[in-house]
Parts: sequence; structure tokens; C-alpha cells
Amino acid sequence: MTPAQLEHTAAVLAGMLTFKQPADAVLSAYFRDHKKLGRQDRHEIAETAFAALRHYQKISAALSRPHTQPRKAALAALVLGRGMNISQLADFLNEEESEFLGRLKSRKNEFSDGLNTAAELPEWLIGQMRPHYGDEALLVFGRSVNRPAPLDLRVNTLKGRRDKVLAALQQEGLNAEAAPYSPWGIRLHDKTALNKHPLFLDGTLEVQDEGSQLLALLVGAKRGEIVVDFCAGAGGKTLAVGAMMANKGRIYAFDIAEKRLANLKPRMVRAGLTNIHPERIGSETDPRIGRLNGKADRVLVDAPCSGLGTLRRNPDLKYRQSPETVAKLLAQQHSILDAAAALVKEQGRLVYATCSILPEENERQVERFLAEHPEFEPVDCAALLAAAKVDLDTGVYLRLDTAAHQTDGFFAAVMQRKG
Repeated sequence: MTPAQLEHTAAVLAGMLTFKQPADAVLSAYFRDHKKLGRQDRHEIAETAFAALRHYQKISAALSRPHTQPRKAALAALVLGRGMNISQLADFLNEEESEFLGRLKSRKNEFSDGLNTAAELPEWLIGQMRPHYGDEALLVFGRSVNRPAPLDLRVNTLKGRRDKVLAALQQEGLNAEAAPYSPWGIRLHDKTALNKHPLFLDGTLEVQDEGSQLLALLVGAKRGEIVVDFCAGAGGKTLAVGAMMANKGRIYAFDIAEKRLANLKPRMVRAGLTNIHPERIGSETDPRIGRLNGKADRVLVDAPCSGLGTLRRNPDLKYRQSPETVAKLLAQQHSILDAAAALVKEQGRLVYATCSILPEENERQVERFLAEHPEFEPVDCAALLAAAKVDLDTGVYLRLDTAAHQTDGFFAAVMQRKG
């Protein structure tokens, strides 16, 4: 860390720690405005800024309104998150900053005693989770999502086989291994820029968390079927489902955001998929959806959610969400699930998923749906995965936990319309 890099990091944190925008958007905008920053500069700035997010509970306990003191927040991140000694920073520090870092170090035991600082979870989230989890489980959860995530890849089966692709990556010297559950998954343990890699450019590889890959398996789409991805986003799961269907049949990729769907189109071309039909809708009640009522073999609802299972990648989310935003999401999820159910044909499958760890968004939402829709019945996710030769049993619902499974926190339920 050079003095110039420290100043840039402080400038990034002044915007990031207000939590008004996603952290990665703040960082991207800053790098766009400072095009002369080299790759090493960007790496140091990004690592330190995200270390500040991961240790924000401790930093804010020691520093009032950290976004107004971003240089001190950056220094604290170097000590707490990046393992630097105060002596290594001596050339950067004035007397007041040295004293601040000394006090920070001396509070180490105090930080271990408080659940919010030990688990790096804000009080609102502890309050939301505590009725369902004990304090020990909260500590395990907080610590597991406070580590950076590895990079999970999915091999596009239309273009390659996992064993061959994995061998090729290992031959290049990459620290790669087969993902433990997904038959298409590869896990990279080093930070690698893949967007210019030949296997990425030709559509053989896609970046996708293993949990999302398992969701495509639960959809279980077959060649020639009609499938609806109700909240397609940029289409990672849509692409996985399309490959499962061997490019036969039709996938309708609905989303309310034109920009997200625009990102899907080049990915479809790269993946060699022609059976996907992206379509922007105004909302879950858009009348254009009605033409598919009772016609879809499979409907996937990867619902808008709090994203609290993705904190390894998005540590700022726990500060941008609140009980109020979660309550709004619960209403939206219920409405979307209700609308999506109308598309499912007899004996068809409805899959509901979130990247949340809150039961309100997960089990409770599904139980409410099943109570209101007796024409649907739950299907055992463990049995579906076993049939796909995946050795993972989390019960009737798929519940992925970062500490136990090394994936994002993830939930899925499969329901079938009775015939």
C-alpha cells in the first residue's frame, strides 16, 4: 500500500460507507473516473475497501460515522482486514492516527465479546435472525460469510466436458478443482481474471456459483419442453437450463429490467443457445404473460430477495437492507410466486428460490403459497438431486449454507401441480 493508494482508498470509502449505492458500483465508477490507475493500484484499493466493509462493525465501534473519516477507516481496514502491523504503516501516519490504531488494537478482546463485532453482523440482522438461530449459529454464519468467496465456474455441456476443461485449467497452473456437488462445476481458489480467457470467450465456461447450478438441476428441464424463467436477470440460470435442454424447446426469459436482459443476449450467443427468448415485462401482472397460462412444463422463480446469502461477495448488503426492505420483498415474492403459478401446466413443476438465509423469505413463503394453492404439492429436493447423482441431502427443501457447503447461502423449493 503506497500513500497514493491509501488516498484513493479513502476517497472510495467516503462514497462506499454511506451505503447509498452498491459497493461494486461505487468502486467501478471511481475506477472509470481514474483511468490512469494501474492493475496493482486497483487491486490494493479494492482489497482494502472491501476489507473495510467486512470489518465495518469493529471500525464503526471505534470510529464515529466512518464515511466522514475515510482515511482512518482505510487504515483500520489495513490493520483489521489485511493483517498489517502498525509499524509497517509508520511512514503514513501522523500522531493522532498512530494513537487511533493503537486503541483499535487494544480493543481486540472487547470485539470478541460483542456478537455484532465478533460475527460482523449489524444489530438489525441479529434481531431478524435470532428467533431462528442461536448465538453460536449466528457467529458461525457471520464468520463464514466474512471471507472472500472462491470463483465458481460452470462448464457449458454444449461445448465441453468438465474433466477435459478442468485438466486444461490445471495445466495452465490455475488452482482449480471439481466443485463438490454440481456435475458441471469447477472451483477456482485464486483470483483470476477470466473475461479474456479463450474458454470464457468461446462460451465453454460461465461464472456461476455452485448453488445456482444446483437450482438448474432442480428445474430438471428436458428437451422440447416449454420453460419460463420468471425473474431471469442477466440469465446465468437460464443458460444452465438451456444447456440441460440441449438447445431444444423454448425458454422464456422474463425480467422487468431491460439492461439485465440486454446482458443476457451476448451470453446466449457465446453459449451457442438459440432456444432462449428474452422479454421485458412491466411487472409480474403484465398481461403478455397470460398467453402462457397453463402451458409451461417448468417455471423457475428466482425471486428478488435480500441477498443475505451472498454476503461473501456483497458485504455491503447487510447495511443496505433493513427490516423495512425485507418486508417489502416478502410482499413482492408472494405476488410473483402467485402470478408464476398460473403458468404451470398439470404435472408441471414450479421452482421457488432465493439467495437468502431468512426463513421469512424461504420456508415461510413456500408454506404460505402451498396453503393458498392446494393444487400444488411439494417435491423432495434431496430425492431430485439423488436422481441426478448429486450426494446432497438438506431435506425436502434445498438449503445451502456457506459454512457447511462452501457456496452462497441459498434456498430452493420444488412444487408440482397436481394432475
